[in-house]
Amino acid sequence: MSAQPWLNLYPDTIPTTLQYDPKPVHAYLTEAAVTYPDKKAVHFMGKEFTFKEMHESSLKMAKYLQDIGIKKGDRVAIMLPNTPASVIAYYGILYAGGVVVQTNPLYTEREIEYQMKDSGAKAIVTLDILFPRVSKVFNDTDLEHMIITGIKDFLPFPKNLIYPFIQKKQYGITVKVEHAGSNHLLTEILKTATPDPEVPSLNFEEDVAILQYTGGTTGFPKGVMLTHKNLIANASMCDAWLYKNKKGEESIMGILPFFHVYGMTTVMILSIMQGYKMILLPKFDVETALKTIHKQKPTIFPGAPTIYIGILNHPDLKKYDLTSVESCISGSAPLPVEVQEKFEKLTGGKLVEGYGLTESSPVTHANFIWDQKRIKGSVGVPWPDTDSKIVSMETGQELPPGEVGEIIVKGPQVMKGYWNQPEETAAILRDGWLYTGDLGYMDEQGMFYVVDRKKDMIIAGGFNIYPREIEEVMYEHPAVQEVVAVGVPDAYRGETVKLFVVLKQGAQATQEELDEFARKNLAAYKVPRIYEFRDELPKTAVGKILRRKLVEEEKEKQEQQKFTS
Repeated sequence: MSAQPWLNLYPDTIPTTLQYDPKPVHAYLTEAAVTYPDKKAVHFMGKEFTFKEMHESSLKMAKYLQDIGIKKGDRVAIMLPNTPASVIAYYGILYAGGVVVQTNPLYTEREIEYQMKDSGAKAIVTLDILFPRVSKVFNDTDLEHMIITGIKDFLPFPKNLIYPFIQKKQYGITVKVEHAGSNHLLTEILKTATPDPEVPSLNFEEDVAILQYTGGTTGFPKGVMLTHKNLIANASMCDAWLYKNKKGEESIMGILPFFHVYGMTTVMILSIMQGYKMILLPKFDVETALKTIHKQKPTIFPGAPTIYIGILNHPDLKKYDLTSVESCISGSAPLPVEVQEKFEKLTGGKLVEGYGLTESSPVTHANFIWDQKRIKGSVGVPWPDTDSKIVSMETGQELPPGEVGEIIVKGPQVMKGYWNQPEETAAILRDGWLYTGDLGYMDEQGMFYVVDRKKDMIIAGGFNIYPREIEEVMYEHPAVQEVVAVGVPDAYRGETVKLFVVLKQGAQATQEELDEFARKNLAAYKVPRIYEFRDELPKTAVGKILRRKLVEEEKEKQEQQKFTS
């Protein structure tokens, strides 16, 4: 067996190693503006912007940032949904020599304060409706400037006039911010700034492009330092994987938020590198997504399982034509096989599961999209220039095919380390290998399988139970829309399996029916003992189900029961 058996599976159309131009991320926007000046770079709710316009706006942003004191290496936060402003801010910060700090717009004041303090950000670009939230913590951080934009700023007429009324109805607030003092309006910046910043030279391999925060489920979030090389390498690998796509001709659905590394790399950076049009939506709403795909005809649609599930279960699905979609890579959570098959039948395109983590920019493995056979439940093979192994959690030794251990990866997309956290970095990065904390195995051919997070494994009566296996089975039940299996304390077995279930609209199923289905398809020790039906499950902005939140809720319940009994 070769050290990397998966290379024997690669088709001739995908190179096993790539050449990376040592250019910073923003250099590709400069190139796109020269190559495709009048081509549409962004479509947003009916309004479009060319590569030339996006380039010029980003340079104006950069010049303004430099004029208010942002220097090379300074951190600037972006707290925005997917809008033209989020692209302009991102590239503007990089042109100015700054480091982007991606910040989730759903963050609470406490979370914003922690991230601003930890990163030492000097400025933040945010939405008008988030202005009150950021203002409350502004003076408790290193922030000196707030740049404010609104959804309406980039909408076509007459939507831009109507939107403030919709916003007031939705959020119950109207925010009026003056362009003065530490507050700056993006509309004013784009009107008055000149597009001539002094773009500092950068070290492709060493200079950090972004701080991407992760790991909030285990203590405080950590800032993942991703260099220009990390991001360019991963976007280049993505392009090599999507080898049927034509430079300058594709359009990508931009539902995955750019404040999440998956959306940032596989939608925004890839689009700018390859001259693709981004079709942006500020949030995932099934009906808006369906209408947009129907009208705009995207060819590439990266997503998360919950996005595809939401689309498949929409009552008016038949009204929309989704056949423009040719290729989709699903990430951030396991993709149920049933969802994959239904979505491919609906669109005529290909939907495959990939795997990665924030610390690897993010993708390390994926299934082949075309030509190669796909194996049920596999996350595919390592991408070009990426090495991967399964190692024993006890000894650290490499394990043979078929044995479950920790997945470790190595490649040019692996982070530089955690921001100001040398001990945490040393724990996860060893001899160039990134220890993922995920459990999995590799088969004889070199296909990889993720069985679960190390932390999520359930040990019941001495048996190791992987939630993903239970979930895969239960997704096959015709009434089930979403499902999560968690371990809950059990006096006899140590832990037992509890299943949270969301049923499809109009569908019915009892606990007894689900139990019977589980017993037919799972070994007795894996069968859930407790079922809880819910209308919805807690999720991240990317649509990843928050398993840890459900586990914490269960712990709280147990504590309360102890207290009251």
